[in-house]
Amino acid sequence: MADTYTQLYVQIVFAVKGRHSLIPREHKEELHRYVTGIVKNRGAKLLAIHCMPDHVHVFIGFSPTLTIASLARDIKTATSSFIKEKRWTRIPFYWQEGYGAFTYSHSQVGAVVRYILNQEEHHRKHTFREEYLTLLEKFEVPFETKYLFEWIDDGVRK
Repeated sequence: MADTYTQLYVQIVFAVKGRHSLIPREHKEELHRYVTGIVKNRGAKLLAIHCMPDHVHVFIGFSPTLTIASLARDIKTATSSFIKEKRWTRIPFYWQEGYGAFTYSHSQVGAVVRYILNQEEHHRKHTFREEYLTLLEKFEVPFETKYLFEWIDDGVRK
């Protein structure tokens, strides 16, 4: 009997609306577990996750029946509601529209997992803006700056 065999690895990156640092570090692990459950319930495998105060990286082994758009939507919708219900922020919590999605080969899985798990160290040297622009350029994703996330650094929109 014929079957479908795939290896589909995708890193999804998305940011807090307005790039505010609203994800409390003390709740990061709880949010990681919550996202893991969402991914698992959708029939995918979470390979790595790291929630920074202002953005999230998830690295997922995809089923060919699942779309990146539907999973990104489900993660963002469910976690936004979860964070609001937990009252982790003083202001209303929202994710910015859109996300970045980047594919990798099986040989790159270990390096991507290490990269995502090492976000704290990475962001001591690079801002999220620098990181995101580097990903877009590395993957040769065409973009227009005016359509990227709202960048707020030191209270100034960029």
